[in-house]
Amino acid sequence: MPHRILVINPGSTSTKIAVFEDLNNVFTETLRHTNEELAPFSNVADQFEFRKSVILAALDKHEVPVNSLSVVVGRGGMLKPIKSGTYEVNEKMLSDLKNPQRGEHASNLGAIIAADMAKSIPDCKAFIADPIVVDELIPVARIAGHPLFSRISIFHALNHKAIGKRYAASIGKSYADLNLIIAHLGGGVSVGAHEKGQVIDVNNALNGEGPFSPERSGTLPAYALAELCFSGKYTFPQITKIITGEGGLVAHLGTNSFNIVEKRVEEGDKKAILLSDAFAFNVAKSIGASAAVLKGKVDAIILTGGVAHNTKLMDKIDEMVRFIAPVKVYPGEDEMSALAENALAVISGKESPLEYN
Repeated sequence: MPHRILVINPGSTSTKIAVFEDLNNVFTETLRHTNEELAPFSNVADQFEFRKSVILAALDKHEVPVNSLSVVVGRGGMLKPIKSGTYEVNEKMLSDLKNPQRGEHASNLGAIIAADMAKSIPDCKAFIADPIVVDELIPVARIAGHPLFSRISIFHALNHKAIGKRYAASIGKSYADLNLIIAHLGGGVSVGAHEKGQVIDVNNALNGEGPFSPERSGTLPAYALAELCFSGKYTFPQITKIITGEGGLVAHLGTNSFNIVEKRVEEGDKKAILLSDAFAFNVAKSIGASAAVLKGKVDAIILTGGVAHNTKLMDKIDEMVRFIAPVKVYPGEDEMSALAENALAVISGKESPLEYN
């Protein structure tokens, strides 16, 4: 009998779920949550019962009995830095997610809901895989320009790793044998230098580093940001919104959709053209920096994420970086199947689960 796997991927205003039988997708659905539905909850952890009930209703609609599940795997959240892999959810992990010291994020709910559902099902396991805090930075990559600061690893680890492995398989090689530069282009942007299966350098894609994105400002001029912080015009929460949530395209053009931006580009909108070119410029510049990290030994450059669906935009980036290595485009995200694949590898005995401590 195939293993029936429930995948849970919570986002800020939606919860994406999928059921797989081994790696065959039975269904995938995005459960959207209105601002009115989320308004009563003061923090992410308080949304637990609400989101769980929505998931159970969706399983019932698709006629998937809860007790038929072999494993529940959730997207990992803001845990302490950990190495890449699949982790069985334990009490230490749940404690760190319910009492977050490293920031609230909707993905924190993935493990919490997975563990709660699994405990009611005989022999069912709960896992997370490659959360956003995967940390493989080499020592020199951690050094910032002042000892009060250090660079940290927060990026789209799950999609980076999944796409890296998929590309490697497509050319008959192992991910661990390749040097890759992978740029995830979505609501946030992360550009990572993958050296033989390790992401040895990557920008903090959540808290203000790297290229700007549809909703994030990326690296801002430090002195000007400091002046803004002490101008008396903004509160700390407002500043954090400028950095993440209301920066990037939202601030410049009033939209977080590159589809809309590219439509405006086609219509000759000069501001949209400038911003589109600036985005490509910044992503290409980060790719060039990653090439230096890898000492120029790059097997391929991979562009992925939702923004990668915009062919003309990808062509702009390709034109700037193809001298480094061949450019491959994998539009969209492979997070749901990646989570299922990681869970299946463990429950089928191909890999051992890691312990969070």
